[in-house]
Amino acid sequence: MRGALFGRVQSPAVRRGVTAAVASAALLLSAACSGDGDGDGGASGRPAGSPTASGSASPASPSRSADLPPEKGSAKVVSTLTENLKSPWGLAALPGGDLLVSSRDEGTVHRIDGESGKQTLLGSVPGVSPAGEGGLLGLAVSSTFGADQLVYAYFTTTSDNRIVRMSYDEKRPAGQQLGAPDTVLRGIPKGSIHNGGRIAFGPDKMLYAGTGETGDTGLSQDKESLAGKILRMTPDGEPVHGNPEADSVVYSYGHRNVQGLAWDAEKRLWAAEFGQNTWDELNLIEPGGNYGWPEVEGEEGEEGFIDPVAQWKTSEASPSGIAYAEGSIWMAGLRGERLWRIPLSGEKAGEPLAAPQAFLEEEHGRLRTVVSAGSDRLWLLTSNTDGRGTEQDGDDRILQVEVE
Repeated sequence: MRGALFGRVQSPAVRRGVTAAVASAALLLSAACSGDGDGDGGASGRPAGSPTASGSASPASPSRSADLPPEKGSAKVVSTLTENLKSPWGLAALPGGDLLVSSRDEGTVHRIDGESGKQTLLGSVPGVSPAGEGGLLGLAVSSTFGADQLVYAYFTTTSDNRIVRMSYDEKRPAGQQLGAPDTVLRGIPKGSIHNGGRIAFGPDKMLYAGTGETGDTGLSQDKESLAGKILRMTPDGEPVHGNPEADSVVYSYGHRNVQGLAWDAEKRLWAAEFGQNTWDELNLIEPGGNYGWPEVEGEEGEEGFIDPVAQWKTSEASPSGIAYAEGSIWMAGLRGERLWRIPLSGEKAGEPLAAPQAFLEEEHGRLRTVVSAGSDRLWLLTSNTDGRGTEQDGDDRILQVEVE
């Protein structure tokens, strides 16, 4: 049996969920070719004043989506919170509604006022070595921020990718409000491409990280490597009780490049993943699960591998950040330049309730990160100043989006 997962095969629950769910993914069936790097194939040449193109995705395959009921949602930009951000990547919400945003290439962290959009430089993160897709990537706010005032960051150094935490003190002078970084986890393989970078605290108050395989595909199936994985650790960077292996932070494997992590109302973990030439994926994550890369890409139904719940041709997605709101997963697309909605049923197996829908197509260029703003609102971060997008006046921006 190929790619067995820590002595387990794909569970019946997941197989049932995938059988029902893959129908929604089939609506996007088409062979596509994506460049490497972010999996986005470079800039798409976004024209100024592109028309709105929201609503349903490509026509579904009648044989595989007949049992999915039609459902209409909506997503509209209601305001621009701030603009003129340079190579923004990570976005994290502070208690009270303000935001933190990282600059991949400049290695800085800014605080964004959640009402006025005013930008305040908190400081630079020492040790960041931006090159290719590396630099200062994901940010996360401690689950106990009110007590410890800690901010976590994932970034590329000259030798590896690592996760650090820094104290945040508003009483320090402007530009010096972040303390010296304390390394939480080091030794995540780095490359010019596929560095992963998303970090987030889960409902269990543990720290999760999505990593990439750095272009070395063999690392994804190597459970001794931290590359091509989803990692789960304590806030101090130690393995968590309940991880598949007691002495390892590896939570799932067989990933190519994970840049989206989110939990739904049932506290299930979802992850968005870049494919190579054919399929981008949304996966429901099981502890110890093998998600197939590089043996399979997209839904293959092979024993020992967990299939994606939904998949997209790479020209329509190249997914980065994801968030949960109003009963759906919302997924930001880079090359696809659109915001995807994947309605969930709320049932244990994780089947979509309806076929995915695309919104904001080619209106704001590449979309990097999406974060819940509470209730029916999202924060959406564009990504047009990183050398791959078509930059326009005011890029990059944080947009407030109303969804249903």
